Amino acid sequence: MAGVDVMTTPAVLILLGPPGAGKGTQARKLEEAFGLVQLSTGDLLRAAVAAGTPAGQKAQAVMEAGDLVSDEIVIAILRDRLAEPDCTKGVILDGFPRTTVQAEALDRLLAETGQRIDGAISLEVEDAEMVTRISGRYTCAGCGEGYHDTFKTPAQAGLCDTCGKTEFLRRADDNAETVASRLAAYHAQTAPLIAYYDGKGVLKRIDAMGGIDEIAQGLATIVKGAMGKA
Repeated sequence: MAGVDVMTTPAVLILLGPPGAGKGTQARKLEEAFGLVQLSTGDLLRAAVAAGTPAGQKAQAVMEAGDLVSDEIVIAILRDRLAEPDCTKGVILDGFPRTTVQAEALDRLLAETGQRIDGAISLEVEDAEMVTRISGRYTCAGCGEGYHDTFKTPAQAGLCDTCGKTEFLRRADDNAETVASRLAAYHAQTAPLIAYYDGKGVLKRIDAMGGIDEIAQGLATIVKGAMGKA
């Protein structure tokens, strides 16, 4: 997609969808097209810990103790990140919020900075198809190029198209049983966010069962509208 001029007020967008729906891939495309910054919880935590910020130090202590990082700490890290210069055009939140409690905390944070959620986009997929998509994934051990048992196999069996290596890796949790469990957890814990943002009038839905570029074009239209550029 070609670059798009956007408004100067920072936009806050959320991508919702179960594992394997393509949130990360599409977030990166939106970064390129709109000058937004993708923010994922994992990346935020790692960066804050590496930088040694007060919130990062708290997160590190919690993780070293083997506990889950609290919503309060995540919000504090997100507050710091949103204040950085590269977020002036806006951000795409990928993986946060995961619950309505987190969504309410995010609303309070944005209210402090005079911002709001401009759009929550739900990537709609079919569970059975997600099991097939994810359980067939594997990557090249040399360069990280991604492949799939059904949808994308190397041109020459056993040989990476990109770097020519012959060793491939498959994640232990990329199996049908684990994927089905992750999807059930998503529906139980995160899907209620769809109703939450629908009630606020900012929810948009997109069929995420098509091709990557087709989905990207649909998302671009939604994002332009959410940012006042329809």
